[in-house]
Amino acid sequence: MKANIRKTMVLVEDTLTEMGQTIDPPTRRAVAIAVIANPFAGQYVEDLEPLMEIGAEMGDLLGRKCVDALGVDPSETESYGKAALVGENGELEHAAAILHPKLGAPLRKAVEKGAALVPSSKKRGGPGTPLDVPLGHKDAAYVRSHFDGIEVRIPDAPAANEILVAVAVTDSGRPLPRVGGLTTDEVKGEDGLR
Repeated sequence: MKANIRKTMVLVEDTLTEMGQTIDPPTRRAVAIAVIANPFAGQYVEDLEPLMEIGAEMGDLLGRKCVDALGVDPSETESYGKAALVGENGELEHAAAILHPKLGAPLRKAVEKGAALVPSSKKRGGPGTPLDVPLGHKDAAYVRSHFDGIEVRIPDAPAANEILVAVAVTDSGRPLPRVGGLTTDEVKGEDGLR
């Protein structure tokens, strides 16, 4: 099953200063969002495979949109995350079906590699509900400078029978990181942890 997409949106955030300090180069985060029809809204369905297939489609589409928006080579991306907001006639398991079994592989392809788990969140709510997309380093979960998140919201989504799907990608960590931990130049990217 292919996604029935009502709209997409891409946002790019550039942080140039933080606490009076110049950030050079600026930290950049992109988030791509799709508002899609929920084919299982208002009903209990045992087999959620069609939503899993939509998840794969979203990982590819939204991952590529983020990398394109950042204007970098996929190898230059550093962190990623995913989230879904289900309208009131859906269930959290619909978000899980989109996010977990199949979205990750195409997202990893879009950002090159991606040894670490993709941080995720899921939520149910109506139009305009804020959704936090968690972020973590794409190759090493222990890189604390990349523990982050970005909030998204669309005033008219999700409707009761829709799902808002979001993918975020960055080219760096937080501005001015200084809480220790593994640094990006120490990343091996073999086990997803270090």
